[in-house]
Amino acid sequence: MNTTLQATVLDRTTVTVLLLTAGVAALVLLLNAAVPDSSALHISTYTVGLLGKYMCYAMLALAVDLVWGYCGILSLGHAAFFALGGYAMGMYLMRAIGARGVYGNPLLPDFMVFLNWKTLPWYWHGFDMFWFAASMVVIAPGLLALVFGWLAFRSRVTGVYLSIITQALTYALMLAFFRNDMGFGGNNGFTDFKDVLGFSLAKDSTRLALFAVTALALAGAYLTCRFIVTSRAGRAMQAVRDAEGRTRFIGYRVESYKLWVFVFSAMLAGVAGSLYVPQIGIINPSEFQPVNSIEVVIWVAVGGRGTLYGAIAGAILVNYAKTWFTGALPEMWLYALGLLFVLVTLLLPRGIVGLGPQLRRQPGAVTHAP
Repeated sequence: MNTTLQATVLDRTTVTVLLLTAGVAALVLLLNAAVPDSSALHISTYTVGLLGKYMCYAMLALAVDLVWGYCGILSLGHAAFFALGGYAMGMYLMRAIGARGVYGNPLLPDFMVFLNWKTLPWYWHGFDMFWFAASMVVIAPGLLALVFGWLAFRSRVTGVYLSIITQALTYALMLAFFRNDMGFGGNNGFTDFKDVLGFSLAKDSTRLALFAVTALALAGAYLTCRFIVTSRAGRAMQAVRDAEGRTRFIGYRVESYKLWVFVFSAMLAGVAGSLYVPQIGIINPSEFQPVNSIEVVIWVAVGGRGTLYGAIAGAILVNYAKTWFTGALPEMWLYALGLLFVLVTLLLPRGIVGLGPQLRRQPGAVTHAP
């Protein structure tokens, strides 16, 4: 990396995001481990897991912002890649249960025994090894994105038509994974996980470690996305977003740029899904629901499209609001989410992170000399 590009990647905003992520993670771990349970400052292990879930969602929002905010690809199917990564990790966690399951079969997961499966399907082999499952976390969503993207971009499907077929993709996968004969647990999915890499998921120390790993993954994902968008390829992506026809006319292979960033984004979503599953403790076909992909787009729009850090902020703020609303006013959450999206679209087209610059640009705003 040359000096100029390195300075661009590690600008003030990037350093601030990385320091905030590290600082918040360290503070949460400290308040959990060092503060007594009776103190008002104590953060419970449940809350730590909830914050870890928010960070996984923030990684998913980063993946969507990368393709939508910087390449103009409005994907309404990224929940599919998130869920595939989650299922890959879930398969490893189910194999790790072994003979400790309800039916005590060391070779077959409990749901297969219940459904009278006699042998392990071929596509389950290898998932008893963590390295293989970790590989599938990125290979499965990446391969799906490669095939889907190659067919769509080669045919020059763009705009709302592309958004519709990405939504159809995740809906088709949801219907497929609901089937018991697919070998993925049907509508119940995977649950009752015991341990990961030999560490019990019931222990607080394991859950704290998962939270720390998720924070590191979020920081790494942001840094990688920042590197991409500030590179020459990233500038070409933004040219595709702003003027696809002109970019193609001057000799750039637009489809290639779209394809590789779409595949990388899918892999990033898969990693987010794999970290989500052991912290939440369940994965089922509802993760494929098209509404989940639409919500991710709302997170990015609320936070600030085309900023990366706005996607993180939007994911965390909206999901915190969802947690509060579903506990206090569960029947009002979807109305509140719709109203939030409408208000942000009308009043804050650059999202929450664009509010400060928007106020400074208002006519008649008073500026003070330093």
